Amino acid sequence: SPYYRRLYKDLPANANDPRFLPPVTKPQLVENFDAWVTDSEVTKQDVESFVSDASLVGTPYLGRYLVATTSGTTGTPAVFLHDETAMAVYNAIGYTRAMPALLSRNDLWRLMRGGARSAAVYATGGHFFAAAVLERRLKQRPWRARIQRVFSVLSPIAEIVRDLNAFRPSLLASYPSMLESLAEEQEAGRLQIRPVLISAGGETLALKVREQIADAFGCPVRDVYGSSEAVGITYECEYRWLHVSADWYIFEPVDRDYRLVRPGEPSHTVLITNLANRVQPLIRYDQGDTVTLRPDACACGSPLPAIRVVGRTNDTLSFQTDRAGEVRLLPLALGTVIEETPDVRRFQAIKTAPKLIEVRLETTLGADPEKVWNALDQRLREYLSAQGAASVAVKRSAEAPHTDPKSGKYRQVWAEL
Repeated sequence: SPYYRRLYKDLPANANDPRFLPPVTKPQLVENFDAWVTDSEVTKQDVESFVSDASLVGTPYLGRYLVATTSGTTGTPAVFLHDETAMAVYNAIGYTRAMPALLSRNDLWRLMRGGARSAAVYATGGHFFAAAVLERRLKQRPWRARIQRVFSVLSPIAEIVRDLNAFRPSLLASYPSMLESLAEEQEAGRLQIRPVLISAGGETLALKVREQIADAFGCPVRDVYGSSEAVGITYECEYRWLHVSADWYIFEPVDRDYRLVRPGEPSHTVLITNLANRVQPLIRYDQGDTVTLRPDACACGSPLPAIRVVGRTNDTLSFQTDRAGEVRLLPLALGTVIEETPDVRRFQAIKTAPKLIEVRLETTLGADPEKVWNALDQRLREYLSAQGAASVAVKRSAEAPHTDPKSGKYRQVWAEL
């Protein structure tokens, strides 16, 4: 990687401790994309052209790399590539650590009796990691379509409920905000499925929400922490601690000055080194999440480090409408509609009045801001109409997107009311 070569040029040759190495941030890596990657055939322009085509989701880029786009939750969206060796490592971690922790023998038997059908309700229409992996598997083995389905989080909740009832999944995976809505549908009797296990990821899973989901479906709910950059970095044990696969990831909870914090003390952020990915190295990468490292051994017996995580803190936006009653807009769904608008670089969507969403917008360099806003405004109105919230107005903010001045975190969707 020419970028890291330049970054490390003044370091001593015998620097064998990660703390010798300067941390890197997403904006730094995105800005130096062509020098960051280790394959000279990979260029930022070519990759961006590839991900602009939604029909290529799950198709190997250059015939050898899985491509995944990240959201702008840290203020900067990015594209990440994973080679076949890295994908093999992620799969191995999943099968040897995550799955045994998730499913007991009895659960596994129930899963097989139920046809082993798995359903995921995720953001679709783009090269998001979870959706890209599932599409990759379906393209490699088309027969999987009988037992694996991806439903769009952008669809109206009634449509999702109908499709899940028809598919009857034994495994269900989605974001906590969507699972909370599905739990309400299950409690109301409109959704009638009996999953063996539910997996929640992509957002912070609050204890109250976890318990509501578990009670509604009558099955365990497991938390998942990872990202497009650090895939399969943790698995959750029976005591609800997330264990870090420390043999494949160097995991450093640090303060604002990138100094290690003591176990038991919440970090400002966490630095992650991915030892599996050789095409796009992540070495002491600022992930942006607040984590707390368990100071003692976990009761489950695992020797791997155990953590708690505070990740995304976006809000579900609720609106009262004349026809549909209360309509809830999930933050990841709303964010996907905005993010996938061409030439949107960063955004923030805020409920500032009972029927108003204000959007802070930053466009890519060289784009026409008015043209981008017009396209975004149309996409948002179509989405709101499909959700039964056509009466909700959309307004462009005079402010640019920015981080919280106190926490330094970058929120995308929240309510000020």
